[in-house]
Amino acid sequence: MIDGLPFKQIGDVTQAEVVCVADHASNLVPDDVPLGVPSELLDLHIAVDIGVKGVATRMARQYGIPAHLAQISRLVVDLHREDDHAAVVPAQSDGHIIPGNIGANVASRLDRFYHPYHTALAQWLDAAQPKLIISLHSFTPKLETSETARPWDVGLLYNQDDRAARQAIRLFSELGLNVGDNEPYSGKQLNATMNRHAEAHGRYYCAIEVRQDLIGTRADQARWATMIADVAGRVALALD
Repeated sequence: MIDGLPFKQIGDVTQAEVVCVADHASNLVPDDVPLGVPSELLDLHIAVDIGVKGVATRMARQYGIPAHLAQISRLVVDLHREDDHAAVVPAQSDGHIIPGNIGANVASRLDRFYHPYHTALAQWLDAAQPKLIISLHSFTPKLETSETARPWDVGLLYNQDDRAARQAIRLFSELGLNVGDNEPYSGKQLNATMNRHAEAHGRYYCAIEVRQDLIGTRADQARWATMIADVAGRVALALD
C-alpha cells in the first residue's frame, strides 16, 4: 500500500464531471494479515477484480476520469459490503476456505482498512460533486461453484435508481456488446458502495461489471477504457 493507505487516488477530482471507483482493484495482502491460502489464489477473482486497475488507471490518465482505487485485497476486507455484512471479512469465497479469516478480529480490519477507505471516498466525492460515478468491477465467466456460464460481456447493476444504468445498457448494446442487467446477482442484492455514496446522496451512477477475460491484457484494458469513458461521457450528457 502507498503510504500505508488502503486506497489510491489518481487525477484532479475537483475538475471532474465523471469519476471512477474501484473497490476490488488490488490483491495486496499485508504481511501481518496471514490468510493461510496458497499464493496462486491471490491472482484469481476471489482476491481481485482482474483487469480493473488497468482500465481505471487509463481512464484517469487518458480521459480525465479521476479514480479512487482500493489497495487491499477483498480477501482481507471486502470494501464492497456493508460494515456489518457477514462476508465483509470472508471466511470462504467461491468454494475456497480462507483459514486466516475464521475468527478474525473483524473490528480491527474495519478500523484499519474499511473505514479509512470509505471516509476518504466520501470526502473525495464531496469535493468532486460529479455528474456521474462509475463503479467499476470485473467478473469471472463462470464461478467454480456453478456450472452456469454468465451471459454478458458487460453487466450493469443498480438498486433503486436505474436512470444511468438504462442509458449505459443502450449505449453498450449499440457498440455490439452483449449487455444487460447483471447476473446471477443484481444491484438490489449487491450495491453497497453505490447505495452509500451515490443513492443516499441522489448522485447518478453506473455500476459496471466487465467480463475479466475481456480486460486481461494491456491492449484490452486500453480498448475498454476508451469504450467506458465514451459511454460514461454520453450518459452524463443524457442525464443533464
